[in-house]
Amino acid sequence: MSAGVFKRSVEVVVRENERRLLIVDDEPDFCDLVGDVAEGLGYAVTKVVDSRRFKEAYLEFCPHVVVLDMVMPKPDGFDLVKWLIGQRSNAKLLIVTGYNPGHAKSAQLQSAARGLLQVKSFTKPISISKLRAALAQ
Repeated sequence: MSAGVFKRSVEVVVRENERRLLIVDDEPDFCDLVGDVAEGLGYAVTKVVDSRRFKEAYLEFCPHVVVLDMVMPKPDGFDLVKWLIGQRSNAKLLIVTGYNPGHAKSAQLQSAARGLLQVKSFTKPISISKLRAALAQ
């Protein structure tokens, strides 16, 4: 491998300076949509559709941005937000939900109050322009 490139066990090759996005959502189509938009913006992308694999993927991929669905089988988004707080994550967190928008807003407020500094919430369906803008910041 050339200098500046490394391989992670989540089977993704990224450059050290490349922005990394981790998507966790139990809807594969949504993961694909977000991944396509992010790759168009130059991100290396890892998708997790089974929330039980999130922690492993997070620790190995070291994302700069996390797109996190709130309503999933256990662990759900609230559990994963609590874990990110415990990790003192400095990744930007984009919280999404296709259900009650209050879930995402509540998680956003909890995250900000407990030290996650870059947190935004969105309701599905999210427009491509809003998604692109959130990822570009």
